[in-house]
Amino acid sequence: MGGRRLAAEERGDIEAGLAEGLPYAAIARRLGRPTSTVSREVARNGGPGAYRAEHADRAGNWRRRHRPPRPATPPAADAEATHGREPAAVRAYVDRFATMMTGTGLPRTAARVLACLVTAPSGARTAAELAQLLRVSPASVSKAVGYLEGLDVLRREREPGRRRARHVIDDDVWLRTWLASARKNAAWAETAQVGAELFGPSTPAGARLEAMRRFFAGVHRDMTGPPVAAHVDDALTVLAALLHAARPLATGELATALGWPPARAATALQAAEHRPELCGPLSLQRTPAGAHRVTARHDRLTPAQRTALARRPGPCPSGSPEDPDE
Repeated sequence: MGGRRLAAEERGDIEAGLAEGLPYAAIARRLGRPTSTVSREVARNGGPGAYRAEHADRAGNWRRRHRPPRPATPPAADAEATHGREPAAVRAYVDRFATMMTGTGLPRTAARVLACLVTAPSGARTAAELAQLLRVSPASVSKAVGYLEGLDVLRREREPGRRRARHVIDDDVWLRTWLASARKNAAWAETAQVGAELFGPSTPAGARLEAMRRFFAGVHRDMTGPPVAAHVDDALTVLAALLHAARPLATGELATALGWPPARAATALQAAEHRPELCGPLSLQRTPAGAHRVTARHDRLTPAQRTALARRPGPCPSGSPEDPDE
């Protein structure tokens, strides 16, 4: 219950809270306990109308004295879990592995579940097996498994011919983790770019966000490697399309105009965003609305050159067409 047994004083507080008509959640906050601890305690000791702290305390002591001992891990299962190695050495390694992962931010039980699966011969165990090996409750295993599934680190599969599921860690897990980390770095870079454009490069916030964008874009580029030739060609195509359109376009608009699937247009834009050297004298930018546009790279021209080019042109000399394509 909440990691430790209820004391007699706590049971007295539960009785007092019930007498006041407080809900379980309010009583639990008083005790600093989970609401489920209070609800189970009351339910197993007569319910809200009949709960008495003294009787509940005696019943709790009796249950502890008469609780059957926890069954030991069967020898065959222990041998299978340790690959025939010294069980104490294997358990020490699992603990060390879990401690390392906990240090990187993984919750403790989730780290222990992952370490247990990594060291399993088949890379798979049922929830009951995990609970027995780790000596934690099934609820703790369920919570840890749900967390790891959210990270795409493991998956569930049904045992052949049986209803219960196994939790599996496969050989592609680290690649998926790597790619997920790369996507997070790309999201950091993209968000920083939106902020840099919002505040402007001349402001302290804009400069800080631009530095942040360059950092995370570089990390993402290092993790994913150079784009393949097809992606480079597609990136140049979307740049030409945006230049020809002369207005911001959303990814879907680009895909429709080019006759591409949306995923292809998105990949091409990502290649151009994270490999600015592909853009040449152009700069691919994202608008606050999420569309894309191209502009000239400011670092290719001096301020004086930009000022001179921004002046309104005078009339063309006689006989010289203004547009050579006309």
